[in-house]
Amino acid sequence: MSSSRRQFLALSASAALASAASAQTKAAPLVKTKPSPPGTPPSGPYVLDPLPYAPNALLPHVDLLTMEIHHGKHHQAYINGLNTALQGEPGLAEKSLEDLLGGIPFLPEALQTPIRNHGGGHWNHFFFWNSMGPAQAPGIGGDPADPALAAALAKDFGSLADFKKKFAEAATKRFGSGWAWLILKTDGHLAIVSTPNQDNPLMQGLVPNADRGTPLLGLDVWEHAYYLNYQNRRPDYIAAWWNVVNWPTVAQRYQAALAALSKK
Repeated sequence: MSSSRRQFLALSASAALASAASAQTKAAPLVKTKPSPPGTPPSGPYVLDPLPYAPNALLPHVDLLTMEIHHGKHHQAYINGLNTALQGEPGLAEKSLEDLLGGIPFLPEALQTPIRNHGGGHWNHFFFWNSMGPAQAPGIGGDPADPALAAALAKDFGSLADFKKKFAEAATKRFGSGWAWLILKTDGHLAIVSTPNQDNPLMQGLVPNADRGTPLLGLDVWEHAYYLNYQNRRPDYIAAWWNVVNWPTVAQRYQAALAALSKK
């Protein structure tokens, strides 16, 4: 995972945030340049990282064509929109994506909606890809092996089964497009929340304070995430998705979030 400006981190409080961009070069002379070929993505600080596994690795739970379109088309479109929004804004382009999303109400008004939608879409999808893994790989699906995470889930939700039931309910009942999240709140307790569109629990001033916290696990319930394979059967998609949840990554995020809380 890169720590450059072109590759942001998947919200680990213990990991270093992206380093500041290098100083802007002097303005180029006023000469005519060849226009970019049609369809060329706008340049900017963000690029689409490869999936952390082969696009067919989540079969049969998530199909190949959905992964190719979801990652290569939808996620790329969010990155294009984010880079477009940041053009001519070198000060903002130097900030980490987490800082941008956490301070949207303080951004110039014209940039608030593009960064909310496209920046949120980029962050959410990067987080989502890394929340999953091939079902046959160790630690993927089933129950979390990490004793601290398992104990926290049992303490705050009653049992792992109860957690999955409540999480699935939040994902199923999200009207229209959006996300379901497992978060760690500032009081040290786990909570399940749901956000519309590309909002996430980092967004101060946009997401209710009760729904804000450090994301540990997120599920995309936009129709483009499942419709080719499951059509309108969102509950079937959610049930299948548990087979590809990357519990080791969730446990690492939990430990990093706890460590960050302990320093406050």
